[in-house]
This record gives sequence, C-alpha cells and structure tokens, in this order.
Amino acid sequence: MTYQASISKESIAGLPTAAFDGKIIVVHSVEELEYAIAYLSAHKLIGFDTETKPSFSRGQTHKVALLQLSTDEICFLIRLNEIGFPQVLVELLNNIDVKKVGLSLRDDFKALSRRAHIHADSFIDLQNVVQEYGIKDQSLQKIYAILFGKRISKSQRLSNWEASELTQAQQLYAATDAWACHQIYQKLKQDV
Repeated sequence: MTYQASISKESIAGLPTAAFDGKIIVVHSVEELEYAIAYLSAHKLIGFDTETKPSFSRGQTHKVALLQLSTDEICFLIRLNEIGFPQVLVELLNNIDVKKVGLSLRDDFKALSRRAHIHADSFIDLQNVVQEYGIKDQSLQKIYAILFGKRISKSQRLSNWEASELTQAQQLYAATDAWACHQIYQKLKQDV
C-alpha cells in the first residue's frame, strides 16, 4: 500500500488534534525504572523518543534529559537528568527482542552516546520505513497526519526538559511523540 507522498503545513493546521490518551508514568528513581523495565520488556515493540533542554547559545549543548518509552497503554517518561543512565536501562535499549521504533534516530544515538553505549540493531527508524510506502515527508507531525488524518501538537518542543517538575503539557507532548512512533509503525505493518 502507498500513501500520499507529502502534506503541507496548512493542511495539517486544519486537522483535529491527536494526543496520547493512555497512562503517563514519570520515572524519578531507579526503583521506578525497574518497574518500567519489567513492563516494557514484556512487549515486542515500544515507541521511543528523547527530549533535551534546548540551547540558545552557540556552542552550548545539554545532555538528553528525558527518555520516553511507550506502548499503546502506558508511556514512561524517564528523567535521565535525575537518575542518570542505569545499566538496566542500557540492557533494555540493547535488547534485540524488544524493538524500539523512533524517528531520526541518528540524532538520538549521537546524544545518547554521551551517556551510554547503545546498539542500533534493536531500533527501527521510521524515516527509513516510510519511504517503502511512498511517504517522502520525514517529520513525525507530517507522517502522522498522512497516515491518521490528525495533527500532533509541537508546542512544547522547546521547553525546559530539565525543569524540576514537568508540566502536564510537557508530559503529554513527550508521551505523544513516543506513542505516535509506535502507532505509525503498527499501522504501516498492518497495511502491508
């Protein structure tokens, strides 16, 4: 099955909004992380995304502050800026039996490599997959709009991901991005 190759920003603006409506769990400790790992390890496919505090000064960079891992029902927002990068998380990310699907993974790998050694072979990059279906657009918002006819809000993209507390808007934005990757991949594989 092939889809339209591209969609305009104007077309997207007129679409209804989509957002993750499952349970969002913010992970602040290694103990909470162990629960998340146990849950996620029981799934064959999870959505993946990261968030980093934006830098508005030349030459200034920040480490990945948030790692989002999502199924259809639950999205875990892992506060890497609070708990570091425990070995159990590295093991999940490198587990080839649990595929992680994300978008533009090269950037995520580059940022995560400052914290841990992550193998690319347990990840699926949607930018590579959508090409097989005739989709030329490479942004999450555009791919989601083409497949589902709905718009994903990007309003929180440049917010402070290292804040002591994530706002409800930040949590929903972060969860939606990881969940949307999961949804896109499932839809493409169903439509084969």
